[in-house]
Amino acid sequence: MTIQETREGDVITLAIDGRVDTTNAPELQDAVLNAFQKGSNIVLDMEKLAYISSAGLRALLIGQKTATSKGGSQKLIHVGDMIMEIFETTGFSDILTIEE
Repeated sequence: MTIQETREGDVITLAIDGRVDTTNAPELQDAVLNAFQKGSNIVLDMEKLAYISSAGLRALLIGQKTATSKGGSQKLIHVGDMIMEIFETTGFSDILTIEE
């Protein structure tokens, strides 16, 4: 997995490429939390995300809770069908802000 960070105004975008599993989910969590140290509006671009495990879902949940506590936002964009199916099966589609 690789994560590329870009900033445009007050929005920080993290583009996630590859697979998020138990070995690298802490890296995703750190990237999300570090982004919230720099700003309060985070966009996670999942166009190149191939897989996400339960550990990765936990990292996204922590990001969502951080956004709420800071009065900010965490938005997921370019979510593929396979990843969306995981979100819907686990109920995360009701918790996360997902933009089609």
